Amino acid sequence: MISKRMKGYSLVINGFNVELVASGKDGLEKALNVEYDLIIVDLMLPHTDGFEICRQVRAVKEIPILIVTAKKEDIDKIRGLGLGADDYITKPFSPSELVARTKAHISRYDRLSGIKEVDKKEIRIRGLTIEEASHRVFVNRREVYLTAKEFELLTFLAKHPNRVFSKEELFELIWGLDLAGDISTVTVHIRKIRGKIEIDPSNPQFIETVWGAGYRFSV
Repeated sequence: MISKRMKGYSLVINGFNVELVASGKDGLEKALNVEYDLIIVDLMLPHTDGFEICRQVRAVKEIPILIVTAKKEDIDKIRGLGLGADDYITKPFSPSELVARTKAHISRYDRLSGIKEVDKKEIRIRGLTIEEASHRVFVNRREVYLTAKEFELLTFLAKHPNRVFSKEELFELIWGLDLAGDISTVTVHIRKIRGKIEIDPSNPQFIETVWGAGYRFSV
């Protein structure tokens, strides 16, 4: 994530996916609910400043945070680092320096974690974390408890994002061809999963109903 007040082109041409955010308020919301490899935050942002973003993000996430400041005073740099930022860069700076620091911090966090996310078989989407190995599910770092079939159904849908599956397909894939039963069990399980992972189950953000077709996991 990077502020619109900064140019992310140098990161893009070096292979990074960059998301630009217009204000501190929007940036904070994104940072708390979307999984990024690194956050670059300007201290001087409208609505919510970079200090507050650092404080709130660091309270719930272990992720590299690089602050950008036009201020020369050491007190601002010290405050930013004290709130959880990993490093700072002072304007004006060269694009190559921004790229180098970004690469260094992402590599450092990969080494410290001991294993990359893909190796941990974790699915992370907008605050939802599914740990396949331990069969655990977290919503904004709070663990929620799913039955075996609920977990299997949620994991399957999350592994096939934006694809619509009919109730018949899900019943066949999750419960098996030889299982005698009513496909309405799919609807029941979807409703229970929504009640556990959605902020507003009546307006789901993860598992959407596609009327007349089935269900889709939205990313």
